[in-house]
Amino acid sequence: MRKNQIKSLIVMMLVAFFIGNSAHAGSANGKKKIALQMYSLREDLKKDLKGTIAKMGQMGYTELEAAGFDNGKFYGMEPEAFKALIEANGMKLISSHAGPNYTGDQASWDAAMTWWDMAIDAHKRAGCLYIVKPSMGEYPYKNLESIKKTCEYFNAIGEKCNTKGIRFGYHNHNHEFTKISDGDELVYDFMVKNTDPKKVMFEMDVYWVTKGGQKPVEYFNKYPKRFELLHIKDEKEVGASGEIDFKSIYENKAKAGTKFAIVEVEQYSFEPLVSVQKSIDFLNSAPFVK
Repeated sequence: MRKNQIKSLIVMMLVAFFIGNSAHAGSANGKKKIALQMYSLREDLKKDLKGTIAKMGQMGYTELEAAGFDNGKFYGMEPEAFKALIEANGMKLISSHAGPNYTGDQASWDAAMTWWDMAIDAHKRAGCLYIVKPSMGEYPYKNLESIKKTCEYFNAIGEKCNTKGIRFGYHNHNHEFTKISDGDELVYDFMVKNTDPKKVMFEMDVYWVTKGGQKPVEYFNKYPKRFELLHIKDEKEVGASGEIDFKSIYENKAKAGTKFAIVEVEQYSFEPLVSVQKSIDFLNSAPFVK
């Protein structure tokens, strides 16, 4: 047998081992609700959408956050069919990353609002509770005026979402923790203060907050109840680096107002399926995750 064939066989055996263990752990510890951002298995989803979603459920994940909405469809599927596929595998679709950037001009605003009307309708049909803007492009970082207009944009989207019973939110990276170019405040703090809590919530990515030189729990204390979603993320597999204080984050979720904690794995030490498996195993074995 050739070396590459042997390597492929070993990888397949590892994946089968970890998924098998996960299914057993999920049934033994089924009370823990742990969601997964589907971007974590982006390449696997491209190769086998239905099979990969099935594996997510077998691992023990209970909810999913999508990252593949385009042209009114989720990963090429109609909203109702996508919802049914996820639910057939024992999970719920709770959230989705989507949305065009606003660039400051009226044409950009008008085009975006038309897009959002379409997207909100599709997400409602898919059963989503949240739509999350995953980033906001370069425009908001230009100056104070640009970030003010972006906050207005977010409030307008949130108002639209509210009419359909969906919550709108924003997901951070680390560059939001830089100062506004012509001000003294951090971009992120300005956003939290200048968006309407009734219209805009925040999905805190705890890894990027930490990389931005901040502490998640300090933000929970400064802005209680604003962080309805959390991205539970590490450098690679959740819990592997020892750099993120997941214990304090979970113990202060109520203060943050968190409804769902969502695993995201962007980089891997193993095959992606194994890394995603190891992440849920860490959380299932952690006493602070209830």
